[in-house]
Amino acid sequence: MKLIALALLTSCCFLLSGCAGLFVAGAATGAVASQDRRTVPAQLEDENIEIKSSSSLFEDDEIWKDANIDVISYNGVVLLVGQAPTASLKLRAKKEVEKTARIRKIYNQIRIAAPIAFFAKRQDEFLTSKVKSAMLFAEEFPSSRIKVVTENTEVFLLGLVTVSEADKAVEIARNIDGVSRVVKVFETIEEELD
Repeated sequence: MKLIALALLTSCCFLLSGCAGLFVAGAATGAVASQDRRTVPAQLEDENIEIKSSSSLFEDDEIWKDANIDVISYNGVVLLVGQAPTASLKLRAKKEVEKTARIRKIYNQIRIAAPIAFFAKRQDEFLTSKVKSAMLFAEEFPSSRIKVVTENTEVFLLGLVTVSEADKAVEIARNIDGVSRVVKVFETIEEELD
C-alpha cells in the first residue's frame, strides 16, 4: 500500500511540475507576443503562410525528396532557406510558395547544394541560440522583436525594426563565433519617440 501511495505521490509531483512548466512557457510566449510589432492577426497569418507553403512543398515529391527547404514568414515577407541540388529546383520551390495567399514578398535564399547533414542542423540550432542569447543580454536592445534563423552557419535576421535596431542586430550576430554570414531580411520602420 505504501508503495502505491508513493507512486501516486511521485506521479502527482511530475504532473504538477509539468503544469508549472507549461504555465511558465505560456507566459513567456505571451510576453514575447506582446512585444512583437506585428498585430496578432498578422502573427497568425504568418503561421498560416508557413504551414500552407510548407505543405505545398511537401506535396511536390522531387522538392521534398531532393531538397532541404524551410519557409519562414514575418509580416507577410517570406524567407526561403535551405539547399536544392539544382537551380531549376530552387526556382520551382519559389514558384510553388508564390501560390500561397497573402505573401507580400519572397526572399529566395536557397543555396544550390546537397542538403546539409544532421549535425550541421544541430550546429545551426546552437548558433541561433547563441545569437538570441547575445541579443537578450545586449543593453537596451529589443531582442524579442528580432527573429533569428540559421542555415548552414548563415544567420538571417527578420523583423519590423528601426535602422539603429537593424544595425545593432547585425553587429551582435556578426560577432558570434561560428557565424559565416549575416543576411538582413528586415522591414525598417521610423524611430519610435520616447
